[in-house]
Amino acid sequence: MTTQTPSLTLAEAFFPQTGLALRVKQLVLVVAGIAALALAAKIKIPMFPVPMTMGTFAVLSIGAAYGARLGLATVLGYMLIGALGFDVFAGSSAEISGVPYMMGGTGGYLVGYVLAVLALGALARKGWDRARGKMALAMLLGNVLIYVPGLIWLTVLYGVDAPILAWGLKPFLLGDVVKLALAALLLPALWTLVGRARK
Repeated sequence: MTTQTPSLTLAEAFFPQTGLALRVKQLVLVVAGIAALALAAKIKIPMFPVPMTMGTFAVLSIGAAYGARLGLATVLGYMLIGALGFDVFAGSSAEISGVPYMMGGTGGYLVGYVLAVLALGALARKGWDRARGKMALAMLLGNVLIYVPGLIWLTVLYGVDAPILAWGLKPFLLGDVVKLALAALLLPALWTLVGRARK
């Protein structure tokens, strides 16, 4: 019986692999990832019918690049900073932030962030982030894992009679297709660069 050797994640493929230097690298990656999540949440690209934000793209890309454990630490760190009242979410502001914002309509999607980063990290461990087709499928699964708890929470807040799909799903599908395609190209391309750098 043979066992498949787990693939390295992108974050594991460069720089220190062991010891104190590894811990420093991981800390730097978590801090950089939190900053990237906060920045991506505030980016709004004009698109029909609603502007496209890059928050989900950042979450899913970090999950794939960092792996499940480091990706989870990054997303939880991001949420902790948001819970403390810092304006790091797409819809947060000086007027509404922190836990009250997180318990509003966004709450279910934030739960989905956790599920998605774990799933993308697990799939990256199987090497899915190295091929465009598999990366696209991983992104699709990640989006589903974000939307399902998001839509369930909207239903809890507003009731089954509310137009939940019209509020929380349909306006974002076109942007999600664009982000899926972008990630499906980006992650395998980065792996190609890593391979060339090792030669």
